[in-house]
Amino acid sequence: MELLEKLEPILIFSAIILGLIFSDISFLKDNGSFLITLFLFLMLFGVFLEIPFNDLKNSFSNFKFTKTSIIINFLWTPLFGYFLGSIFLHNNLDIFIGFFMLILTPCTDWYLLFTKISKGDLPLSLSILPINLILQIILLPIYLILFFSSSNTLNLIDLGISFLVIIIIPFALAQITKYLLKNNLENKFISFFSNLQVFFLSLAIFAIFASEGKALFDNLYSISSIFIPLMIFFIVTFIIDFFVSRKINFTYKEYSSLTLTTLARNSPLALAIAVNSFPNSELIVIALVIGPLIELPVLYLVSQILLKIKSFY
Repeated sequence: MELLEKLEPILIFSAIILGLIFSDISFLKDNGSFLITLFLFLMLFGVFLEIPFNDLKNSFSNFKFTKTSIIINFLWTPLFGYFLGSIFLHNNLDIFIGFFMLILTPCTDWYLLFTKISKGDLPLSLSILPINLILQIILLPIYLILFFSSSNTLNLIDLGISFLVIIIIPFALAQITKYLLKNNLENKFISFFSNLQVFFLSLAIFAIFASEGKALFDNLYSISSIFIPLMIFFIVTFIIDFFVSRKINFTYKEYSSLTLTTLARNSPLALAIAVNSFPNSELIVIALVIGPLIELPVLYLVSQILLKIKSFY
């Protein structure tokens, strides 16, 4: 893993702290939405440059792993996530939606680091990344409409515009860029944007907290309410991963990869869609950013537990 990817949690936490420190600056308050969208656009442009969509077939080389991962990530997880939200977050629709978007989108970056720590099958985990990305792009709007279209918070026009600005345009630009550049120049260009992805994400998070600092402090209790349902999700899914892996005779490496692939959450894509789809619901965006502060220590603990399990798996 690259050094910047290993430092990603520290950079994100630092971006939050600095954003709160500078939350009184009027320029950041007045232009927060534009800055957030800009940095997320650039970050996702880099993501789409880097993802080898031509190698999507590799995701199916281990069909049993791919099928199991898809069922847990895109069938079990949204249903269980909505169930947990309905129980614990029904009194705050914005936090509920933020929690649901957090739960629904599999991680597309740091799960690889924890897979490596736990001595899982890193190539296998990497091969599932393109299909996870494509499925969450397709299914996130569908699940939002399915579960929340009756609420006043979800605006289908805003959702459609967000999908166009944050997904379609950077994806199209990335594909055009790769088509126009020659191989050597293409590799250098992709490498350049790959190294900047963490910074763009951190800058977007800085802008979020600089522009929404007051909303955070005014709603600390509401935001902290996602802790319990998120922990229940981690614990129950961890147990399901273990028993499913034993039932279908996964090797330890496959089991470890499945666990990290299905536990790690919070794709930047969800954050980008939330910023543009819910412009008047800052708690949705803040919930998506707060989530990793709970998730990252959990993933480290899980990676250590997996190493203990490895000795008698």
